[in-house]
Amino acid sequence: MSDKYDVIVIGAGPGGYVAAIKAAQLGLKTACVENWTSDQGKQVLGGTCLNVGCIPSKALLEISHKFEETRDHYDEQGIEAKDVKINVGKMMDRKAGIVKQLTGGIAQLFKANGVTPIHGRGRVLANRQVEVTDNDGKATVYEAENVIIATGSNPIEIPPAPLKEGFIVDSEGALEFDEVPKRVGVIGAGVIGLELGSVWARLGSEVTILEAQDTFLPAVDQQVAKDALKQFKKQGLNIILKARVTGSSVKRNLVYVNYEDAKGEQELKVDKLIVAVGRRPNTDNLLSADSGVNLDERGFIFVDDTCRTDAPGVWAIGDVVRGPMLAHKASEEGVMVAERIAGHKPQVNYDCIPSVIYTAPEVAWVGKSEEQLKSEGEAYKVGTFPFAANGRAMAANAASGLVKIIADEKTDRILGFHVSGPQASEIVAQGVIAMEFGSTAEDLALTCFAHPSLSESVHEAALGVNDGAIHIANRRKKK
Repeated sequence: MSDKYDVIVIGAGPGGYVAAIKAAQLGLKTACVENWTSDQGKQVLGGTCLNVGCIPSKALLEISHKFEETRDHYDEQGIEAKDVKINVGKMMDRKAGIVKQLTGGIAQLFKANGVTPIHGRGRVLANRQVEVTDNDGKATVYEAENVIIATGSNPIEIPPAPLKEGFIVDSEGALEFDEVPKRVGVIGAGVIGLELGSVWARLGSEVTILEAQDTFLPAVDQQVAKDALKQFKKQGLNIILKARVTGSSVKRNLVYVNYEDAKGEQELKVDKLIVAVGRRPNTDNLLSADSGVNLDERGFIFVDDTCRTDAPGVWAIGDVVRGPMLAHKASEEGVMVAERIAGHKPQVNYDCIPSVIYTAPEVAWVGKSEEQLKSEGEAYKVGTFPFAANGRAMAANAASGLVKIIADEKTDRILGFHVSGPQASEIVAQGVIAMEFGSTAEDLALTCFAHPSLSESVHEAALGVNDGAIHIANRRKKK
């Protein structure tokens, strides 16, 4: 038995490393267990998000967007750029450099804040003990007053499309292609599938996305989702809804995908197939039978509103618990748990967690959609404003999409904030702040926004909630 800690965090992703740093800042003796290992056998921090998720995918999205804009849209702006080419090797090196810099930064933050990193695979035992098995198979047991489980999630595999190296890959494999495939198939038109499909489509691949559901982005406000779908199809993404994959095979260096849609049985032939049907919590072999921590039938850990498990002193955050699998949600839960361990009483406002799809146009939202409010029988009012009427968007050659604000019919309090368009990931933060402070649409309407700016569309949408938009025709009032 080695030293006892106030807090041991299992997992150094965006939930775990943030929880560890915050706990250490609050004066708690803290260790963080992480099993991720580099090719050199050294511990790598940052989890899925920094290593094979959020950060590398955004690097590729940004590079591919700049390439596409240079190749296809500079000429209409008076910029002549001929024979534009993409160097996939340099692109991947750039991605790897960003990842290395950020993961190394976490190690420095651990050192600066006094967090002890422990390399190995963690397992929760009874009485807040954590067993850590290193790469050589040696197990060491540590004691803690509190344990925070932050082990994240893994891509879901499906029987009709088992992974086959170099041909059928998951979201991690799709970030490692060494050349631009001629044809790419994607199973799943969710956040990950759309982002990865967008990367390779911009670089020149013919991309077909198969989605089993009959509604495009059902969790997104459908006015915004339909607007985004129109833009994606215009860009060349072939998105097929109600397409259920039934099988796949690799023959002569090609992937054959069998699926059923409204027209019957179909076959798709591609060079690469990306399986992006979601993620599952990483809880296999994580808990001893007597740990006192309980799982549901899908492998998620049971927690209360403050992320306490059924075992005293054991907490769980991020992708292994209920709620959206989002890095920033995990980070907020990590901070909340660390502060509660230190005796404070914070609470995460789960109604104000934004979601983003980093396509072009970006799609972002916070709060409820119009469809949700209709199903709940809530009375509401809506204001929208298109980027096509925004001078800054037009000047940036990015005038697609809209801002949509939904407010309570009686109180005018903002219930939902939805954006499809340029910098939606940044603009949605204005909605998050407004909702966090309980703002009304009138509050935003009475706020002065800089001109010219993309954010003026937020101002106009807020004005439009009460039929007061200036730069677009308002609804005709009933007489």
